[in-house]
Amino acid sequence: MDKTVTTSGDERVTLVSILIPALNEEDNVRTAYERVTKVFDDLPSYEPEIIFTDNHSTDRTFEILSDIAAADPRVRVIRFARNMGYQSSVLTAYRSANGACSIQLDCDMQDPPELIPQMLDTWRQGYHVVYGIRRSLPDGPIVAAARRGFYALIDMISNDDLPRNAGEFRLTDRRILDELRRVDDRSPYVRGLISGMGFRQIGFEYDRNARTAGESKFPFRAMLSLAVDGLINHSLLPLRLASMISLTVGTGTFLLMIGYVIGKLFFGQNWPGGFATTTILLLLSMTLNAMFLGIMGEYIGRIFLQSKDLNRPIVEQELNRPETLDLVQQADRVKSAAE
Repeated sequence: MDKTVTTSGDERVTLVSILIPALNEEDNVRTAYERVTKVFDDLPSYEPEIIFTDNHSTDRTFEILSDIAAADPRVRVIRFARNMGYQSSVLTAYRSANGACSIQLDCDMQDPPELIPQMLDTWRQGYHVVYGIRRSLPDGPIVAAARRGFYALIDMISNDDLPRNAGEFRLTDRRILDELRRVDDRSPYVRGLISGMGFRQIGFEYDRNARTAGESKFPFRAMLSLAVDGLINHSLLPLRLASMISLTVGTGTFLLMIGYVIGKLFFGQNWPGGFATTTILLLLSMTLNAMFLGIMGEYIGRIFLQSKDLNRPIVEQELNRPETLDLVQQADRVKSAAE
């Protein structure tokens, strides 16, 4: 389970990869770095590898991260050539992690890094995934209810065992990280990927904080897109639902037609012509067809992206690549210089 490295004093420490996605977070990246490093200052048996994935920010985020990386070789920065979306950037971070385990944090510090020691202690007990369960949310009651409702829905319809009220705040063992390196998904849903792998997983409750600064990068449209990815990537229910509704409507139409013929031939019924009824039925049929074609289009679109190798994350610039330095030895020199 351990991936240990040797410091300049021959002390064995465990490398932990901290994954922090960022998009226009110039007000938060330095605070995130300082809070994470402060936590590891009190954990002498662990050494952090802090990986920031910059999703092509248009503010000073990359400039600030470049300054941090120049001063601290433990900090790696991966900047994409364009905005690849939150899930793709997170998957890239997981696939780039070199630690014995990784811990994903939001740059806005809503998930407190001060809980990292607790997560590491739980991991040492033999768990492969340690995930946070949001006991309370800083969102309004409507947004909070929508989040919890989505978690409950996807857990019910998914073929995988997806934990409810669990977000991106998690520790992932090296075994899982190695499996994620094999994943080649153009529209990933990372929390579902990790949950669906199985192994030993355990959750812990915590209270999610409000953002320290800046504005949320997850508007309603982004949350809706994430919900669609979660539903489609981990369940065939939409396709099966379309088939069941089509079968039900078709059966009902056939029975009505039989009833109409029997009434006309055997009971002399003179059914009145109804333009409104015919129009409503036609519109309903067209609506159902369009809805079902849209559902199938979502699945086919993902097949298209995968087969054409589209939406592949392209790295524009990477700072402190691990091949060019010994993370822990250079980190020791930084600590010595600071002291």
